[in-house]
Amino acid sequence: MHRIAPGKPGRPGRTGRLAAAVVTVLAVTTLPLAATASAAPASSSASASAEDSFYAYDGEKPLSEYAPGDVLKTRTLKYHVLGIPTPVKATQLLFRTVDAQGRPSAGVTSVVRSPNGDSSKAVSYQSFYDSLDPEHGPSRAIAGDVSLGGAIANGESLLMAPLLLAGYNVVIPDTEGQTANFAAGPEYGTNTLDSIRAASKAPETGLNSATRFGLAGYSGGAIATHWAAVLAPSYAPDVNKRLVGYAEGGLLVNPSHNLKYIGGSTIWAGVAPMAVIGAARAYDIDFRPYLNDYGVKVFKKLEKASIANALGQYPGLTWKKMVKPQYADPNSVAPFVEAVNKLNLGSAATPQIPGYIAQGNGGVFEGTLSNHPGIGRGDGVMVSGDVRALARQYCDKGNTALKYQQFELLSHVGAAVPWAPTALGWLNDRFAGKKAPSDCGRIPAGNSLDPEVPTGS
Repeated sequence: MHRIAPGKPGRPGRTGRLAAAVVTVLAVTTLPLAATASAAPASSSASASAEDSFYAYDGEKPLSEYAPGDVLKTRTLKYHVLGIPTPVKATQLLFRTVDAQGRPSAGVTSVVRSPNGDSSKAVSYQSFYDSLDPEHGPSRAIAGDVSLGGAIANGESLLMAPLLLAGYNVVIPDTEGQTANFAAGPEYGTNTLDSIRAASKAPETGLNSATRFGLAGYSGGAIATHWAAVLAPSYAPDVNKRLVGYAEGGLLVNPSHNLKYIGGSTIWAGVAPMAVIGAARAYDIDFRPYLNDYGVKVFKKLEKASIANALGQYPGLTWKKMVKPQYADPNSVAPFVEAVNKLNLGSAATPQIPGYIAQGNGGVFEGTLSNHPGIGRGDGVMVSGDVRALARQYCDKGNTALKYQQFELLSHVGAAVPWAPTALGWLNDRFAGKKAPSDCGRIPAGNSLDPEVPTGS
């Protein structure tokens, strides 16, 4: 048990100070976002502006000569919530990583230390900030950004506060990279793993090469969490041996299925072009030759959009409405097929660590009525059959330390509510060395996760 420093008479101890900070966070995040953003002073977001030199590597040594995870810059600042500084301090790091194509790039992460803990344990928390704008990353929100995308990242303070109170140091990477390659899972994974490496190297964080890590994230954060678990054995074996497990919910498995599933929906349809834009950006694909005039307008409008700018804004939108008639079948676009196959977790490696996966199945409550053959139901944006198939695949390949939980009556947003406390409890048990539970043999059948085949092949 960790010793808790008592407070001096009339002054709170470490626990009291953290509790007060958490109360501040909770109070601020319940304020109406628009009102808070408009009330915040303009100077509060200056440290997180696009011109902030912290985000650019400007050293003389070529970036390629640094090892993945090497720290390039460090700064410490107050943790902001919707532009308002709190008593909590955050250390931010610029570090060397790679993009979706394996090219050297610079990533950013934020580390918040728990006064109730020590250097032995940390949780890498992957945000669901889901945006095509680099300025919406959690590091900018922590530094004072008050944009809509920043507000989404700030709202996750509600999920991080329990981790800090439980004694975990928390690492929050900008998973999408500095070009905001939304939905490009492999890049999410390398950013997450190199963020852990960097946090373990910087003396200012209090973490080190012996610190054990848990991975956690929901929705977009689940993409990063899962790809980090998948890539760790090959890309970062030094990190993999320190991982106790991953806890996630609302996972994107096979993007080609999701495109069909959310097509025509009332709330989530606008996420489809966002994902296509993110994949195009990650793999240098020019989709303009395939788009009709309306598609060009949609892509232009969303090129720097937050998910908040897409939800409910394009009811009934489908792939066919955005492309020229000859490309009505997505598989007729060869670059699209190549990209989604790279992002299909069904074709990726099997994690070597225990996992907890939660998935809602009540997508009808968020306006997604689709029930395409071979795809079936989901939570409104993620396909349940894909997640079940992936879990069963892992069981069949020998990783039986897998807990799977499906909420039949909960949608994507709703399933996050029971996921969060369950994930914390599950991680607590992994750090305590308890045997991971297994649902292998009890997970219902899912969909085929075979790679997509280009039309005419």
